[in-house]
Amino acid sequence: MDSSKRQITKIAREVSKLTIHTMREDGIGTAEFDFIHMVRHNPGITQAEIREKLKIDKGAAARRAASLEAKGFLTRKKNPQDGRSQFLYATEKAEKLRNSKAYIEGVFYEWLLDELPEAERTHFCQVLNTLYERSKRESRSGFPNVSLRIKNGGALE
Repeated sequence: MDSSKRQITKIAREVSKLTIHTMREDGIGTAEFDFIHMVRHNPGITQAEIREKLKIDKGAAARRAASLEAKGFLTRKKNPQDGRSQFLYATEKAEKLRNSKAYIEGVFYEWLLDELPEAERTHFCQVLNTLYERSKRESRSGFPNVSLRIKNGGALE
């Protein structure tokens, strides 16, 4: 039984709605943001590599790259080893967008915590950090414990 009632997921979904709403005002949709994110974390990536990683078709990748280049979020540089492919790089404008997303999320989470008394807020943040560290350890090891629980129908071994 999920005693958390998936509340962390539900809160994340609400902040995501706010972020998407705010980013749309800047002319960026979620698919474009995912594309920018991929380029930011993989400077010099090609459209073919992005297609593979994001599981999108050739036309969608080409349209997004062209749109983001036109909006000033990406630049392209020719691949000297292959006359047809190009390397993609995020611009300073793309970096500011990332900072904008983090800022929006930070404002939302501060607003959310505002009504908690200081002691509860401190304790909550400590517990949340403990959970985050545990989730990162599990992720980095390939999710062995959670995968086993899933196979066992959610039960402990």
